[in-house]
Amino acid sequence: MCRNAHDFFVVSDTLITFMACNINDKLMTVTDRFLKYVTFDTESSETTGVTPSTPGQRVFAEALVKELEEIGLEDITLDDKSYLMATLPANTAKEVPTIGFIAHLDTSPDMSGKDVEPRIVSYEGGDIVLCAEENVVLSPLMFPELDDYKGQDIIVTNGKTLLGADDKGGVAAIIAAMKYLKDHPEVEHGKIRVGFTPDEEIGAGADYFDVEKFGCEWAYTIDGGQIGELEYENFNAAGAKVVFKGLNVHPGYAKNKMINAIEVACELNAMLPAAERPEHTEGYEGFYHCVGFDGTVERAEISYIIRDHDTAKFEQKKSYLWSAVDLLTKKYGDGVLTLTLKDQYFNMRKMVEPHPQLIDKAMEAMRMAGVEPLVRPIRGGTDGARLSFMGLPCPNLFTGGMNFHGKFEYCSLTTMRKAVQVILNLAQLWAK
Repeated sequence: MCRNAHDFFVVSDTLITFMACNINDKLMTVTDRFLKYVTFDTESSETTGVTPSTPGQRVFAEALVKELEEIGLEDITLDDKSYLMATLPANTAKEVPTIGFIAHLDTSPDMSGKDVEPRIVSYEGGDIVLCAEENVVLSPLMFPELDDYKGQDIIVTNGKTLLGADDKGGVAAIIAAMKYLKDHPEVEHGKIRVGFTPDEEIGAGADYFDVEKFGCEWAYTIDGGQIGELEYENFNAAGAKVVFKGLNVHPGYAKNKMINAIEVACELNAMLPAAERPEHTEGYEGFYHCVGFDGTVERAEISYIIRDHDTAKFEQKKSYLWSAVDLLTKKYGDGVLTLTLKDQYFNMRKMVEPHPQLIDKAMEAMRMAGVEPLVRPIRGGTDGARLSFMGLPCPNLFTGGMNFHGKFEYCSLTTMRKAVQVILNLAQLWAK
C-alpha cells in the first residue's frame, strides 16, 4: 500500500499530487527521503580537526550522489572535503539568474545523532511519550507551540537522540523539489544549483565552499524551523576558550599557596552578566553561553559562544570578557589565565539588504504556497551568514523542524511539504 500519498506541491495555481509507494522507489516523497536521511549518523565534532569532522557525513554525501544521479541532475561533484554540488539545467531560453539552494549534511554535536528512530504521530493534542522507560515526554506544558500542530502529522524522536530535521529536513526538501522539476519539464525554470555542506553545526560549513564553482548570483539556505520563517539577520558570533593553570598544593598546607583552577574558572564565569545568558534572552538580545567546562585543581578549561545582532554590542561583549580575564590575571598572576577568542561569522543583513528582490521573491513564493511570511532575526547562524560575506547573498528559509539539537526535536510533515512548494515556486518566479 502506498504511504504518504497526500504529499503534494503547488506549482503556480495548479495542485499536483505526488505519490510514492516505498522508500526504495525512485519517486520517494519528501517524507520518505527525510525518514531515510535521519538514519545516517552525521553528528559533527569540534575535536577532530579534519573536514568533514566525522566520517558519517561522507557516507551520507556519497549516498546523496547516487540519488542525484538517479534523478538526472548534472555536473555532480563531491570534493575531498565532502562539499556536494549539482545542477538542474534550465529549461527556458530566457536570460534568467542562476539560483542556488543549500542545506547541510551534519547534525549537532550537542546530542547523539546515532541510531535515530523517527516515529510519525498524528497529533491531536496533549503529551507525546517519547520514551516510557526513561519518562521522556514531549509536552505542550513545556513547549506550548506544540499546540499549533494539532491535526498534523509530526515526526518525533524516541527520546534518546536528536531527530536531525536540522538540517536533513532541508536536504529532503531540496532533493524532492529537484526531482519534481526534473519530472515536470512543463514547469519553467532557469539553471538551478544545489549544494550540501559538512560541519555547519560547528561553524565550519563555509570553510571550503567554492562560491565561484557554485556559480550563482545568490542562493537560499533551507535551514530554518517554523513555517513561514524568512531570515536574513543573524547573530554576530565568536567562540572563546579560557585555559586556567592552577597550582596544586596539599589542601592541609595550601593557605596563600594554592591556586585552584576550578575556582578561578568559576570566578570568571560569575563575572559575566547573569541576565545575558541564553535562558534569559530573546529577540535581538545577545548572550554569553557557557558550552563546555572541564577541570581539576591543576588545570581547567571553559568554553563560551558569544552572540549579538548589534555589531557594537557584540564588540562590547568581547571586550568585557577580555577585561574580566585581565582583572583575574592581575589578581592571580601572569600565565594563570589564557584566553583565545575567535570571530566565527557576522550578521548577513549587511550583505543581503542590497538585494531586496531576494526577500521579495521569497515572500511571494511563500504566499503562493498559502504561507504567511514570518520575517525575524535568526537567534543562531547558518552557512548563509558566512556565504553572504563571501559574495553569495543567502537568506534562510523554513523546513519545519522545531526544538533543534535535542531529544525533544520534532518536525511537521505539513511544513516540510510547504518548504518543497516554496522551493518550486521560487524556481518559477526567478524564471519570469
